[in-house]
Amino acid sequence: MFPQKLDSTIAYDIAKAMIDGFNRHYRLFRTESARAKHRFETADWHGQQRAQRERIEFYDLRVKECSTRLEREFKGGDQPMEVWQQVKLHYIGLLVNHHQPELAETFFNSVTTKILHRSYFHNDFIFVRPAVSTEYIENAEPTARPTYRAYYPTRDNLHATVTQLIRDFDLRREFDDLDRDVGFVLEAMQGRYDHVKLRANFQFQVLSGLFFRNKGAYVVGKIINGFNEVPFALPILYNKAGKLVIDTALFGEEDLLILFSFARAYFMVEMEIPSAYVQFLRSMMPRKPRAEMYSALGLAKQGKTLFYRDFLNHQRHSSDKFRIAPGIKGMVMLVFDLPSFPYVFKVIKDYYPPQKDTTREIIKSKYLLVKQHDRVGRMADTLEYSDVAFPRDRFEDELIAEIEKFAPSQLEISDRDGDGHVEVILKHVYIERRMIPLNIYLQEAFDAQDDPRAQEQVERGVVEYGNAIKDLVSANIFPGDMLWKNFGITRNGKVVFYDYDEIEYITDCIFRKVPAPRNEEDEMSGEIWYSVGPKDVFPETFGPFLLGNPRVREVFMRHHADLLDVAFWQGHKDRIQAGHVHDVFPYERDIRFVNRYIRHSLTSSPAELTGS
Repeated sequence: MFPQKLDSTIAYDIAKAMIDGFNRHYRLFRTESARAKHRFETADWHGQQRAQRERIEFYDLRVKECSTRLEREFKGGDQPMEVWQQVKLHYIGLLVNHHQPELAETFFNSVTTKILHRSYFHNDFIFVRPAVSTEYIENAEPTARPTYRAYYPTRDNLHATVTQLIRDFDLRREFDDLDRDVGFVLEAMQGRYDHVKLRANFQFQVLSGLFFRNKGAYVVGKIINGFNEVPFALPILYNKAGKLVIDTALFGEEDLLILFSFARAYFMVEMEIPSAYVQFLRSMMPRKPRAEMYSALGLAKQGKTLFYRDFLNHQRHSSDKFRIAPGIKGMVMLVFDLPSFPYVFKVIKDYYPPQKDTTREIIKSKYLLVKQHDRVGRMADTLEYSDVAFPRDRFEDELIAEIEKFAPSQLEISDRDGDGHVEVILKHVYIERRMIPLNIYLQEAFDAQDDPRAQEQVERGVVEYGNAIKDLVSANIFPGDMLWKNFGITRNGKVVFYDYDEIEYITDCIFRKVPAPRNEEDEMSGEIWYSVGPKDVFPETFGPFLLGNPRVREVFMRHHADLLDVAFWQGHKDRIQAGHVHDVFPYERDIRFVNRYIRHSLTSSPAELTGS
């Protein structure tokens, strides 16, 4: 009996070391998120960007720390499987009354697979499904901050209630004119509630943590009246005088989905119980997967865990086959999809044509850059997986042949479990939201030229394409390959870039005008007569590659001719190098309250301005 008791003691000690490792991780994660408020109050934008970038690395660092401790203190990899089965049971016991059990389970999975060197998806000793419920978790301590605060206004005190709602966040920076801004918020609400009976349950529910990203802080909540619930968000920014303003009011699920888009950087928000935040947010955006919600809150590893569970569930309830993705094939990435599933799968090829002077490691570094950078709504987030197993009978033979031809080093086909179920195992995969490639979107419009809506589609696509490039430039990103096929249209009509193997920082590029020909021979030559460095960019040469279609050219030159001018690019580079951080808004500029300031100051009395 003594050895059993000893094994049980070791199992408990391992489980305790693992939960200690997770608790340390979440404490550091939460502390860094909480500091976002101070960085916002001191307008430390570079510090905010640095913290957002560094926080992404926290998880892997803590997993490595914990794994190293288990190997050093317990020789974890040498422990028999019976001990690891007990470790999991003890760990579940330690999650009772824990405030982040779902995150702790994922941490257990990460450490266990690292110690045992087993594939995540074929391991009997991990949490394939959650073992501890996250329903109704709340800190019962009297001094604990609740997940959300509720306010119960009447028509008579609506202005005072919204003002108090803002002041309760205790921002240590002066508002330019909070009364005025609250008046604008109520004005934006008027269309929804002017002629509506306010029911007994009329209230505002507001998450008690501010959401910080880039140069903004966001109040996020919902208005409840009777059976109706309306999500809302209030962005708080700085004006030119260095004072705070409520920049606009966003209402409804569509506005919130754009704010929480997969193409934007993760929020920093101080939260003790993340599952409660996700539950609240999903009540506002039921169409957004929980996986993307966790990722938007900076908990990307949990997002990956939930995504894969959703993916396995979808495979069990579908029968279509993985295929080569429609569209123009890439030179660097092999792309495939499952028609019934709204994502694409990307595998780095083993070799590339001569014009692509790159390597697998360089490509992976570009994708990591995008993960850590501010994506400003214009670059798709990616999920990165290793050793992903798929059923072989769900793959079209043509797709298997494509992988065998272009990425054989990434492919294994075997019956690993010896049960007759042959699997396709891909060693490294990126997964992204599926979009309509912009070249296909425009071609559909060209093919339907007799349809009066076709020209609107061309206009919308080309204008959004230019806007996407300009937003990327503001974020210090040069896309590299700007062909239409490398951009996609999202469900809400936004253009997003998704081909990252040639991206560079704007500040690393050298923007040049094409030198004048030295003689007639240069002018008539089909060859480049001037030297070109590896980081040289000639904006005036974009036109022949992008604007061959007259309809596209007309729209582009009307809205975005400056993209062909070296001065546009150099001007942005100079400002970024001088330390300027651009504003990039996750909403249309025409709804910003700044557009109302002059109009109201000319036409309204002070009482009307304050909403009183």
